[in-house]
Amino acid sequence: MSTIDVEPTDLNPVDLNIGQPGIDVEDGAHAQHGYSSNKDAYLRRLKRIEGQVRGIARMVEEDKYCIDILTQVSAVTKALHAVSLGLVEEHIGHCVVGAASESDPVVRAEQIDIKVKEAADAIGRLLR
Repeated sequence: MSTIDVEPTDLNPVDLNIGQPGIDVEDGAHAQHGYSSNKDAYLRRLKRIEGQVRGIARMVEEDKYCIDILTQVSAVTKALHAVSLGLVEEHIGHCVVGAASESDPVVRAEQIDIKVKEAADAIGRLLR
C-alpha cells in the first residue's frame, strides 16, 4: 500500500485554486455566501482530504508505522487549515465588506461588529 505523500508546498491555501474574495451578487431571493463562487474548488479540495483520511484509516488497518501515520495526519490537518483560511478570507471579503457597505450608520456599525466578531471567534477556534 502506498501512503499519501503531501509536501508542505502542497498545503498552501493558494492550492485551493480559489479566486480572490469579494462580494457576490444575490441569487434569487437570498444572498450567496462569500465562498459560493468558489464552492466547486472547496468541494474538490474537501473530497481530496476525505480520500487522505480514508488512506490514513487503511494505514491503521494495515498496521503501518506510527510515524508514517502521524505524518499523514499532519498533512490532513494542514490541508484543512488551508481550507479554513480560505473560508476566513472569503468571510472577511464578503460578509465584513458587505456589512461596511450598509447605508444606515447604526446598522452598519452593528453589522461590522457582528461580522468581525464572527471572524475573530472562528480564528480563535482554529488556533486552539
